[in-house]
Amino acid sequence: MVLNLTGFFMAALSFQLQHKDSGTKARAGKIITDHGEILTPIFMPVGTAGSVKAVTQQQLVKDVKAQIILGNTYHLYLRPGLEIIEAAGGLHQFNGWHKPILTDSGGYQVFSLANNRKLTEEGAIFQSHIDGSKHLFSPEKVMDIQRIIGGDIIMAFDECPPYPSDYNYAKKSMELTYRWLNRCFTRFDETPDRYGYTQNLFPIIQGSTYKDLRTASAEFVASKNAAGNAIGGLSVGEPMEMMYEFTEHCCDILPEQKPRYLMGVGTPWNILECIALGVDMFDCVMPTRNGRNAMLFTSKGIINIDNKKWEKDFSPIDEGIENEMSSYYSKAYLRHLMKSKEYLGLTIASVHNLAFYMWLVSEARKHIEAGDFKSWKEAMVPQLQQRL
Repeated sequence: MVLNLTGFFMAALSFQLQHKDSGTKARAGKIITDHGEILTPIFMPVGTAGSVKAVTQQQLVKDVKAQIILGNTYHLYLRPGLEIIEAAGGLHQFNGWHKPILTDSGGYQVFSLANNRKLTEEGAIFQSHIDGSKHLFSPEKVMDIQRIIGGDIIMAFDECPPYPSDYNYAKKSMELTYRWLNRCFTRFDETPDRYGYTQNLFPIIQGSTYKDLRTASAEFVASKNAAGNAIGGLSVGEPMEMMYEFTEHCCDILPEQKPRYLMGVGTPWNILECIALGVDMFDCVMPTRNGRNAMLFTSKGIINIDNKKWEKDFSPIDEGIENEMSSYYSKAYLRHLMKSKEYLGLTIASVHNLAFYMWLVSEARKHIEAGDFKSWKEAMVPQLQQRL
């Protein structure tokens, strides 16, 4: 471990597996990066364009208690652009977030632009959603972009096949992702870390909803001996039970001593069920997106704050979690703000939902440590799903 000129102790990401639940495959651990420690299981707020929508970095630290956030390669590359981010000294300096950052490779955004992109062996050619300009994302370019953005964890460039995909398409897509992954590692290994701290590459499992493909992909990813591994291509429209099946199958193959990241998942109950299957890391836009659309996740169930039943309810948004914003503002006041289209309402709802997600994974960790996670989870899941 070396102390560099910026004061960081430079070392590759490490993972300490601290507790294992006896009744499930749930784990509690600690990820150590040059920008700080992350206690798992963990939820990562999505800051697509360098900002978690409607939430300040100060609120992420104080109210949400976030330990790591996401940035997105596709969006940050297009705007503000690499020149500005590099001149700022990387995304940490640009947005003032000094804890760990994970950068998504942009593969999912390219997947979602199916009508405006073309896949080739070289990479993905796509049109900007901003001005229609054409761009190429190759595995090498995506590694270079993420180095410049400055993520502590950077993701391999992959193709995320849609659901449903026929077997032949899913197999060809997975094999293309293999070749791209090899190129990602080659480029990553021949380029230096930026900004004086260590950057870490996570590969991504694909294979759609075919067990033999998922097996092959998970084994290939595990063979790379990366600092951590991700499960992609789920929560894209497949039935929930199928998502659980393939999540568990991938976790069973991935090495125990490396963190496991399930990309793009999900609802609070999805998260608890997938923690029970062995997942350590989650991200999803749901808490902020749903919050901005008047849906609140609470420790007692789901609230549509637009409903008239909350008009004269002066009780706190959620008394069940330890969060100043959730206990300070009433349901009636938040409903008033949302109905009045006041921006403050979007912030309160977003901060509350994110704080709830962080409370949930923190509680999960406590119950893993206590050895009663299974019974707690089985009681919580139906409670979280009920509509209040």
